[in-house]
Amino acid sequence: MTKYTALFCSSALSLVAGAALAQDAELLVFDYPGFEIPAFHNKYVEENGASPTFAFFGDEEEAFQKLRSGFTADVSHVCAGSVTKWVESGILEPWDTSRIAAYGDLDANLTGKDVSADTDTFFIPTDFGSTGIAYNTDEVPAEDVASLEVFKNPKYAARITLPDNVDDAYALAYLATGTTDWTTATDEQFQAASDWLREVHGNLRTYWTDPAELAQLLATGEVLVAWAWNETLPTMVEEGFPIGFQREATEGSSLWLCGYVNLKDGQGSEDKAYGFMNAMLDPSSTEPLLDAGYGHSNATAMQSFGDEALSAVGLGQIDAPVLAQLPMSNELREKQSETFEKIKAGF
Repeated sequence: MTKYTALFCSSALSLVAGAALAQDAELLVFDYPGFEIPAFHNKYVEENGASPTFAFFGDEEEAFQKLRSGFTADVSHVCAGSVTKWVESGILEPWDTSRIAAYGDLDANLTGKDVSADTDTFFIPTDFGSTGIAYNTDEVPAEDVASLEVFKNPKYAARITLPDNVDDAYALAYLATGTTDWTTATDEQFQAASDWLREVHGNLRTYWTDPAELAQLLATGEVLVAWAWNETLPTMVEEGFPIGFQREATEGSSLWLCGYVNLKDGQGSEDKAYGFMNAMLDPSSTEPLLDAGYGHSNATAMQSFGDEALSAVGLGQIDAPVLAQLPMSNELREKQSETFEKIKAGF
């Protein structure tokens, strides 16, 4: 399950009622459940009198296979690690960044390049979050989670969990073995990360699949230490659970990012596709995204929120090295996926 599917499982009622909401038939957005929330693209609603029409998928592989099988939409949400695969498949066309008003305001750390670079742009980042060490502060001292080596600590054997997500798992493993840029990972660095995950596998209670499951594991005390998304912090603090969130481990921190791609065979309005992107990147979307636990790729808009507000949702400034989950080669991603499945099976 993806970050988005899990986070918005509570929005099922709104999805059922979605057919009753006004939808603009001239733009079809293929997305994760929950991103149809009008506050995320309020400028589009103001300009067109309705939200785009949305179709939903459970995870990116499902979306990719559906599009390859002939399903047509105009734009799709995707996380950065998958972008190269989608580009190489031929289902995308580049964005004309001159038509995206806030493109120059994007955080360059999220685009993976200088925003003024003269190359095709297939991926526009819109939302991001961090992955760090969530832990039970009543039973785990802060010094134990100062390093990512806590995941190999025999003291917490069978009380540890990792996400059942290849990108997040390898982000952790690369950081733990000294790699902070997976886009240039060598065979040796990939092998070191894989070996580290194999060692950690024996120390795990389980691999968690969605935040609700993770919250339950932490709340019952079944798990004391987890590699978790930043949304875990405000959610469990609100529930009164004694939780800490260590983003700034000695080895570094992980940043995941997602955004939208322009689908080549879309039948809708190209003007409205750009209108949707401009709305998603507009400063009016920043606070709604933060309220949902996401950072906004519009760095200029994000600057208006103090570090205290960002820290409250696990997105405050840090001094540690950061591994951004930027697009990688399809070959490396396939190797990681295949190896991660073997590791989970005990091989």
